[in-house]
Amino acid sequence: MKKNEKTNVMRTLDQKKVEYEIKVLEDADGLTGTEIAEKLDENPDQAFKTLVTTGKTGNHYVFVIPVAAELNLKKAASAVGEKNIEMLKQKDLLPLTGYVHGGCSPIGMKKFFRTVINDTAKNFDEMYFSAGKIGHQVKVKVEDVEKVIRVEFADVIN
Repeated sequence: MKKNEKTNVMRTLDQKKVEYEIKVLEDADGLTGTEIAEKLDENPDQAFKTLVTTGKTGNHYVFVIPVAAELNLKKAASAVGEKNIEMLKQKDLLPLTGYVHGGCSPIGMKKFFRTVINDTAKNFDEMYFSAGKIGHQVKVKVEDVEKVIRVEFADVIN
């Protein structure tokens, strides 16, 4: 990655003076989050994916969960006080967030949505998540994520 090729995630972290490390995996298209984590020598339990959902009320919510886990829609709905939620349709992701599927990050979306990080993140000092481009990961201290965006922690996985 070229020096000046910053994503919204990196620009936001720079702006908030939050330290981070970037890891890049070329040709990551079509790989799962777990495969990317393994190729980048990351603990998959520390590598998180960002999922965008829609509640019954029409509000959007962001859930950040371990790459190998599945979002439990009942727990997720309960965590945000919704009767039920469903995954956002893939075609709606880019217009809503500014990110493509596989490169979605909780930081730097077009607008802020209520964000819940699975509570297993608190087992670690640092976590990995997308830097806003497929194959680009950012490593940030868990406590520093809270300096950049408002987050809640809850058990939202199966």
